[in-house]
Amino acid sequence: MPDSVNEADFTQFLDTIRRFTNEKLKPAELEIDDTGEIPEPIVEQMRELGLFGMTIPQQYGGLGLSMEQQVRTTFEFTQTSAAYRARFSTTLGLASQAILFNGRREQCETYLPKLASGAMTASFALTEPGAGSDAGAITTRARLDGGDYVLDGQKCYITNAPEADLFVVMARTGPAQSGSSGISAFLVEAGTAGLSTGPIDAKMGQHASHTSDVFFNDCRIPAAALLGEEEGQGFKNAMAGINTARIHVAATCVGQAERLIAEALSHAMARRQFGQPIAEFQSVQNMLADSRAEALAARAMVLETARDIDAGARPLDAMSCCKLFASEMVCRVADRAVQILGGAGYMDGHIVSRLYRDVRLFRIFEGTSQIHQRIIARQMIKAAG
Repeated sequence: MPDSVNEADFTQFLDTIRRFTNEKLKPAELEIDDTGEIPEPIVEQMRELGLFGMTIPQQYGGLGLSMEQQVRTTFEFTQTSAAYRARFSTTLGLASQAILFNGRREQCETYLPKLASGAMTASFALTEPGAGSDAGAITTRARLDGGDYVLDGQKCYITNAPEADLFVVMARTGPAQSGSSGISAFLVEAGTAGLSTGPIDAKMGQHASHTSDVFFNDCRIPAAALLGEEEGQGFKNAMAGINTARIHVAATCVGQAERLIAEALSHAMARRQFGQPIAEFQSVQNMLADSRAEALAARAMVLETARDIDAGARPLDAMSCCKLFASEMVCRVADRAVQILGGAGYMDGHIVSRLYRDVRLFRIFEGTSQIHQRIIARQMIKAAG
C-alpha cells in the first residue's frame, strides 16, 4: 500500500495543484477541446508536479500518496476538462497498479520509475470489439513459441494508445472455454514489431483524450514480458488496476460536478429575467440545491471509501457504489447546469456544454453502471448469505 505524505506537505502540494488548475489548465480548456491536443508544456508541468506518479510508492520515484490524498488531489485538478486527467489516468491506475500488484521485481524496477516520472506513458489494452464488460470473452491470443510469446488480435477504445510507450495487454493463453482464468497480462513496449495503433477515434467528448484501436499481428515478445510469475493471472492484474481507477473516476465525477455547479450558480446570479436574477426563482434554486446535495454526498462517499482502503480494507461494494452513484450524479448535475444556463449552456463555446458531453463517458468506462449494480447486489447477497 502506498505511503502517505504528511499532512503539512500534502496541504502545500494541494495548494500547488489548485493554483496549477486555475492558472494553467482552466485557461486552456476550450482550446484543447477544439484542437484535440494538450500542449506539451502543460504535460511537462504535470510530470514535474508528480501527477503521473500519485499512486506509485516513493521507493519507485512516485509521490506515494494515500488513497485519501489521491482522491483529494483528484477533486482539484478535475474541476476543468477531464481530458487533462485522462493524459495520465491509465498510468496511475490500470497500468502501474497491475505492475505493482503482480510484477516481478525486475519488472517493477524497470517500469515503475519511468511511469512515475512520466518518462513513459502507459496504456491498458483490454477491451476488444467483442469483449468489454465480459472480459472473459477476450480473443487476442498469446502463444508460446520457444523463448517468446507471439500476440495476435485487436483491441479498441484504448485510452492513450497513440501516446503510449508501454502497453499492459490482456491476452488469452488458455483455451477459449477457460474464460477469465485463461487470460494473462503482458508488458509490450511501443515500437515492438507487429504492434500498431489505428487512427485517433472521433468521440462525443473529451476530444483531447486520445483513444484508438491497437493491433497485434505476429507480435513477438520475450517470455519475460509476461506480467508476473505465471500465466492465467491477467484478470487479477486487471482488477488490481481497475479498482483504483474506479475510485479515481468517482473522484473525477465530484470535481466535474463542483465545476458545473460553480458555473451554474455564477450564471444564475448574473442572469436577470423579469427584473431579478434567475437565482431568486424557486425552480432554479431547487436545481442548484439538488446538485449541491448530490455532489456533497458523492464527495463524502468517496472520502469514506478511500479511508477504508487506507485502513487495509478492500470494500468492493463500496468502490462500486462510489463509481455508480458519482457517475450517475454528475450527469444529472450537467443536465441541470445546461438547463439553468438555457441557450448559453447549449452553445458550443461554453465550458458547460463541453463538460456535458465529457461526463457522459463516466457511466460507461471502468465498468458500466449496470455492471456496478450487479457487483453491489452480488456483494449484498454474499454478505447476507
